[in-house]
Amino acid sequence: MEQEKEIKIVTLMIELYCRKKHGGKKGELCAECSKLLEYVRFRRFRCPWGDKKPFCSNCPIHCYKPDMRAEIAEVMRFSGPRIVLYHPVVAFRHLSESRKEKKKLAQNPIDPRICRNYSLESLRFAVSIH
Repeated sequence: MEQEKEIKIVTLMIELYCRKKHGGKKGELCAECSKLLEYVRFRRFRCPWGDKKPFCSNCPIHCYKPDMRAEIAEVMRFSGPRIVLYHPVVAFRHLSESRKEKKKLAQNPIDPRICRNYSLESLRFAVSIH
């Protein structure tokens, strides 16, 4: 998925989560959610897959720290079903792309060794730096 599009979707999900769980105003994030969004952006722009990146749930390389991975999973579990009410077009596109990717991956599983021609050693380094 294209980087900017993915960041936009995650931003919408984090904003919704923050607004409903932390009482934030529309378009504003609390410090905790701002930190999470910054981490997501950092990891996404450092992703060795580039624009060929699959959804994180389908990726063979998990580059988030365990605590941040748990946080974003909580945000997605909360915001995923609710995003349809606030951004139905975005939600439908995201769901459609996710299903297409799952079908594609069922036919051709991802080999982490082909990721942007990186070696496995450089992938391990990229994952461990943050």
